[in-house]
Amino acid sequence: MGQKINPLGFRLGTTQSHHSFWFAQPKSFSADLQEDEKIRNCIKNYVKKNMRIPSGSEGIARIAIQKRVDLIQVIIHIGFPNLLMEGRTRGIEELQMNVQKELNSVTRRLNIAITRVEKPYGQPNILAEYIALQLKNRVSFRKAMKKAIELTEQTDTKGIQIQISGRIDGKEIARVEWIREGRVPLQTIRAKIDYCSYTVRTIYGALGIKIWIFVDDE
Repeated sequence: MGQKINPLGFRLGTTQSHHSFWFAQPKSFSADLQEDEKIRNCIKNYVKKNMRIPSGSEGIARIAIQKRVDLIQVIIHIGFPNLLMEGRTRGIEELQMNVQKELNSVTRRLNIAITRVEKPYGQPNILAEYIALQLKNRVSFRKAMKKAIELTEQTDTKGIQIQISGRIDGKEIARVEWIREGRVPLQTIRAKIDYCSYTVRTIYGALGIKIWIFVDDE
């Protein structure tokens, strides 16, 4: 059988870099890892709660974390920053306080910066959230996939593959459906590929969405 590997981990050190940068002793590694997860969840929940237009999608492409001895630097790459920031000057400060409270670490300062992603629909996470929203609203899965591909084509990527699995359209038997447009060379390590897997909870069970986007050759 084909041995499937996460395309991001497969390309670490060539076209892909880590989303978390820090060093820890073996004893404290697991605690630091859980701390990262806490920070990411806290930010996502905050963004979901305080959106101007509650659309159910956060529009966060990725959250990068860098830790030093006395500082935790968090960079949020967000697709639509005006959803979060408009009319909320204290948005970032409030978010910073929330995360600090969650971590309850006295020794380290927390610094949160927000970066805007140029082409949001070229990011697999934002696309997956878009598809998830469509599926929750009972739009047919083929229509949702085709619309997502149309959105991606505007961001001049070289190829995209979308896969949805589970009880699609509420059918009794779970199945896997996929669609591909352009080239997606998963075997080529030089090819920069963005990937995400996303779970969407619908009324008839959980569906898994996987998206591979071929950005360009290095």
